[in-house]
Amino acid sequence: MTLTIGVDVGGTKVAGGVVDDAGRILVQIRRDTPADDVAKTRDVIIEVVSELSVGITVEAVGIGAAGWIDASRSVVLFAPNLAWRDEPLREYVSAATGLPVTVENDANVAAWAEFRYGAARDADDSMVMFTIGTGVGGGIVLGGELLRGANGVAAELGHMMAVPDGHLCGCGRLGCIEQYASGSALVRFARAAARQEPHRATALLELAGGGAEAITGPMVTAAAKGGDLVAAEAFAQVGRWLGTSLADMAQILDPQVLVVGGGVIDAGDLLMGPTRRSFTEALAQRSRLPVAEIRPAELGNAAGVIGAADLARRL
Repeated sequence: MTLTIGVDVGGTKVAGGVVDDAGRILVQIRRDTPADDVAKTRDVIIEVVSELSVGITVEAVGIGAAGWIDASRSVVLFAPNLAWRDEPLREYVSAATGLPVTVENDANVAAWAEFRYGAARDADDSMVMFTIGTGVGGGIVLGGELLRGANGVAAELGHMMAVPDGHLCGCGRLGCIEQYASGSALVRFARAAARQEPHRATALLELAGGGAEAITGPMVTAAAKGGDLVAAEAFAQVGRWLGTSLADMAQILDPQVLVVGGGVIDAGDLLMGPTRRSFTEALAQRSRLPVAEIRPAELGNAAGVIGAADLARRL
């Protein structure tokens, strides 16, 4: 049995774990991320790896980082929620720990974990995963390998255009699917409807203390589960957009499995129901042809650690 360490670096936390070759996390720890300080963030990663290595023979380290990673899986080119700019992270961590290190985008490592050990573990060749959180991330596996592109930054699925001249996206473009199928979009839809039709958003506004601008994602989920019409319709809108994007992926790549992950899927069928309906409607012309099944992700917050560790095993 070989053991590797996976480290999941986000804007607020660094999670690490020792993972075996069956995808099981044997030991895990978590630290806060000093996101505005490059050196301190590096030091936290080293601290996590060092602590996890005590008394254990570890073969390699995989790091999943929320940012754009170069083709060699060594340099963080840019991280929107961290201070990294052209940061040679692999070199630094390897020198400090004496272990081989690989660095990969966080959505990619989550997708890889679901392909190897989660919702798509029965797929032997291909899958596409959308991660629905504050934004929309993605990962693509083709031929049993992550699709990374010429420069290492492929599969930014959240930045496919959905609406020409639509809402301004954080990437600088207009109308990206992230602006219509994310947790942020869910909140925007719910707030707008609550302002326009407060009589239909009674439960949602009660949770928000009466003000539409105070509505949050967890409030939308709670209200929708309780039968609030505006909250349920916000999920339906997100599901409609997500379903059409999944249909696009089915048309372009014809994967074996389509996986939906991220925090928003905690809403269950409130999201997955309209997503599947929209997907089916968008592919009505393919009714006589096989098409990928849509599945919710299974590994949750552990996917980043598991995927990063498994990629490290393949160094």
